Amino acid sequence: MKNYISLLFIILLVSCNTVRVNYDYDKDLDFTAYTTYGFYRDMNTGLNDLDTKRLLNAIEDVMRTKGFKLAEEPELYINITAQVYKGAPSNSVGVGLGGGGNNIGGGLSVGVPIGGAQLQREITFDFIDVQRDALVWQAVSVSGYKENQTPEAKELKLLQIVEKALSKYPPKVK
Repeated sequence: MKNYISLLFIILLVSCNTVRVNYDYDKDLDFTAYTTYGFYRDMNTGLNDLDTKRLLNAIEDVMRTKGFKLAEEPELYINITAQVYKGAPSNSVGVGLGGGGNNIGGGLSVGVPIGGAQLQREITFDFIDVQRDALVWQAVSVSGYKENQTPEAKELKLLQIVEKALSKYPPKVK
């Protein structure tokens, strides 16, 4: 029984840290032609300087493992924007009232939110073809955000976001 409780706790902990990502890309483009990247020169990430540095380091690590090179004259620019917002409360209680008789029915239902809204952070990764000056690939990640994390926890969370966001780059050719 003790093992089941531990397993349930771990599942709850992991599910609270979920990173959701939506992808979009130019389906007519050959992504194998891109081998170098750089960061957009006028990038305003919306993060503080320390988190921006952590995020860029995570991107460099992931791109390096995928075989891409950081270059002064890149084929792709990466632009990043982030925002923090309050998400909708995820739990609610429904109260209902109903009645009926003689082929007549009616009802009333009310949803009452429990707990406050949690902070969410949305980070958008735009890959821009330098020659065409066109967006060719995009990932938008949404995850929970805690303001008072340790630097190590922030670094780990940003790495998790980058790994998930870039997991489908380059897109697989069908």
